[in-house]
Amino acid sequence: MVGAGIYVVTERVGDGAGWPVFGTDNGEELVHHQPNVAIVLGHRAPESPGTLYISTRQIVWLSDTDRSKGFAVNFTSLSLHAVSRDPESYPSPCIYTQIDTGAESYEMEDSDSEDDDALDLSKITEMRLVPSDPNQLDTLFSIFCECAELNPDLIEEDENGHDWVFSAGQFENEDTDDEDSELAFNRSATNSIGANGNHDLAHSVLQLRIDDQRFEDAEEVEHDDSNSHN
Repeated sequence: MVGAGIYVVTERVGDGAGWPVFGTDNGEELVHHQPNVAIVLGHRAPESPGTLYISTRQIVWLSDTDRSKGFAVNFTSLSLHAVSRDPESYPSPCIYTQIDTGAESYEMEDSDSEDDDALDLSKITEMRLVPSDPNQLDTLFSIFCECAELNPDLIEEDENGHDWVFSAGQFENEDTDDEDSELAFNRSATNSIGANGNHDLAHSVLQLRIDDQRFEDAEEVEHDDSNSHN
């Protein structure tokens, strides 16, 4: 069984660039494939061109020019996935993911200090998937969410028992749309966050929401106390 984190894929079937081999014995099925997608591991240069394959169990990227080059990650190893359109975060619109490698924090990658020849996939904690057509991002994000929900068994909730999922558009339109529709939290069996590639923003908005609720609760208690004294 494949462990946590990204792993190399070399086995393919078919002619030309080929297709990945899926575990049909465990019910795995191909859900979507997207040509012309570059992959970025950590802070390294993009690997392109390639084709992205999304199954009910994993994400697989295969190089279109080198049959020996391919990478995959199970949905159970994804701790976060998001749509990133902020050029300050990354120059090209992409699907941004954070990956649980199973290692302790002090063992995580210092990817800036490693060259491509010294690539250690066990230390890669971030992956970006950059389609040539940015209009495909929302479709890819939706498919990621659907497939992540099919793999809840190994995904742990946070220490407070929350397992929030934010849609890609929730934070883009929060100034114009109704607050309840934009900031209502959708429950799911994943820890995915779609917040334009900025999980700190998602955490901040979540914390703001919690703090606001506490403030409202405090006001209600104070109001009730005032009425009881009158």
